[in-house]
Amino acid sequence: MTRRLSQLFAGLLLYGFSMALLVEAGLGLDPWDVLHQGIAERTGLTIGTVVIVVGVAVLLLWIPLRQKPGVGTIANALLVGLAADASIWLLPSPDPLAVRIAFLVAGVVLNAVATAAYIGARLGPGPRDGLMTGLVGRTGRSVRVVRTSIEVLVLATGWLLGGTVGAGTVVYAVSIGPLVHLLLPRMQVREAVRVAPAPAAT
Repeated sequence: MTRRLSQLFAGLLLYGFSMALLVEAGLGLDPWDVLHQGIAERTGLTIGTVVIVVGVAVLLLWIPLRQKPGVGTIANALLVGLAADASIWLLPSPDPLAVRIAFLVAGVVLNAVATAAYIGARLGPGPRDGLMTGLVGRTGRSVRVVRTSIEVLVLATGWLLGGTVGAGTVVYAVSIGPLVHLLLPRMQVREAVRVAPAPAAT
């Protein structure tokens, strides 16, 4: 459990940092963060605060879907936004395109590492992942259809609100799946194998 909790918290903090790199790159965000940034632009809230508020709102949608949050779910809803705001405050806003591209690449790769880490800890899905799996269970639709529908909806909404859509959005979309697929087996925490004691000799 110590390993799992450490990996969970490290993954969530790294996720917030990777999100900040993508924000500072200014070349396009993943669909959910386009939505977060768009809401932040309209409300004046920090993007990290919006991440937390949206995460809590999504958790409320779990109730009719009969999804049960885990420790990782609650930690995800709170820590990612806090880590993102702290990282945005610490990171510079680069102007040279080469540095912005470096921020983008680093952000995507570290986001994949962070995703594999917190999923691999097996302490509960994030609010947005749980919404997807809950809808899959309730509607009977495939994961691909449900996930694509959600991400198209949040991306379009975020773009209309002023979130950044660009080359980085495409890079993230085509890269994150293969990267997480590659990294997750290496970060999956295995269940301890319990061997039943041999019966006592009579």
